[in-house]
Amino acid sequence: MRQPEFLLGVDGGGTNCRVRLADIAGNTLGEGKAGPANIRLGLEASLAAVLQAARQCLAEAGLGEAGFAQTIACLALAGATEPRELEAAQLYPLPFRHWIVTTDAHAACVGAHGGRDGGVVIVGTGSIGWAITGGRHYRVGGWGLPLGDEGSGAWLGRAAMRRVLRAYDGRIAWTPLLTRLFEQFEADPHAIVRWAASARPGDFGALAPAVVEQAARDDSAAVELMRRAADHLNSLVVRLLDLGVDKVALSGGLAAPLEARLAPDVRKHLVPPAGDALSGALRLAREEGTED
Repeated sequence: MRQPEFLLGVDGGGTNCRVRLADIAGNTLGEGKAGPANIRLGLEASLAAVLQAARQCLAEAGLGEAGFAQTIACLALAGATEPRELEAAQLYPLPFRHWIVTTDAHAACVGAHGGRDGGVVIVGTGSIGWAITGGRHYRVGGWGLPLGDEGSGAWLGRAAMRRVLRAYDGRIAWTPLLTRLFEQFEADPHAIVRWAASARPGDFGALAPAVVEQAARDDSAAVELMRRAADHLNSLVVRLLDLGVDKVALSGGLAAPLEARLAPDVRKHLVPPAGDALSGALRLAREEGTED
């Protein structure tokens, strides 16, 4: 393959997608940001967000639409762990000269360890563990909010709203967190039920910052939720270690508030990420562009 002029890395998650354009030497030329890009929850909307953010990059770099044809892209997207969604994304017509699709977890692992073996646990809107060791890739968790994504922002938000309704029933005590969330719905339990029936993971995840904030104030409900979230992350890290990695990085919006709550035996295996999913996606795009 003839070497491209530009590389594009995409980190698409359940809350937003971030995109970075670079030249072959790795110099950043532009960055962009748009809406959610979890292809399991909507392929066309996700890829529209990717293209919106990519156009921001091209504009910042002083390039027009013609820049697409000079670019190799790595789209690292939430939901690409599922075979059907991955195949649909790979077959979708996009304007790039060439592109590959992988999971945001894969790119985060590559970025976190600079392309070397290691593991990563992403905890943002969703949660997932990924390991690369001995040329093999391993996935742990990340099965989506109805059945998984334990410890994530969406999981925290949903669990918090369950407790709000239990407090309304009189089954548990009200706390400042639960009162605050209840008042967001005008103290109407039926409004909560109607909202939850169509809420997306990102909608639940938008409630997670309140949990983090109130946990820092020793709100009993928030502290318990954060403890349970940390327990779920402990299990992801332990499983990655069992698969043969000895270093695990945490990434995602909830990594910082949850890291201190992890078990000591888990924390001793944690390392700061060398890079993020965007740097990992750019590395993968570069490798794709230099293959014959």
